[in-house]
Amino acid sequence: MKHALIRRCDWASLSNDPLMIQYHDEEWGVPVHNDRTLFEFLVLEGAQAGLAWQTVLNKRENYRKAFHAFDPEKIARYNNKDVQRLLGDSGIIRNRLKIEATITNAKQCLATRREFGSFDKYLWRHVDGRPIKHKFNSLSQIPPTTRESDAMSKELREKGFMFVGPTICYAFMQAVGMVNDHTTKCFRYGMV
Repeated sequence: MKHALIRRCDWASLSNDPLMIQYHDEEWGVPVHNDRTLFEFLVLEGAQAGLAWQTVLNKRENYRKAFHAFDPEKIARYNNKDVQRLLGDSGIIRNRLKIEATITNAKQCLATRREFGSFDKYLWRHVDGRPIKHKFNSLSQIPPTTRESDAMSKELREKGFMFVGPTICYAFMQAVGMVNDHTTKCFRYGMV
């Protein structure tokens, strides 16, 4: 089946970018329970703040190389020399606050793993361990935040995480399948 004939969420269809379409079709909204992948999405969603997701997605492979495949144990040990290295890396978003937030968040990720047994268990508590399936017909119906993302954001900030406002948390929840926000007309709606 040709990509153009498949009914997708408007944000993917309108992008006309093969990488965005692939991300929509294969990843977005699929429940993630791997700690490292959850950490990766938390970093990438934070990196997106003020930017388009397409910008971040196009830099994803560079992020994986620059940040040791999102290994929180390695990132938690980064020092000023690593920050300088990352600030000089044109393959990522060179924002000091976002880079330092990634290091801080790696440390907090490890702390929550110790406390809850896994980062997965800690995060998925916010949706009682299973995805919330919405029934939105169009992109305009999808809210920027929800009660769950507000609660997640508040708790993450209390634990010392950075770049985890309610809107970032909701985008994260959508990306890792904690909520299914594929529109009801999208071919992926009933698949995740």
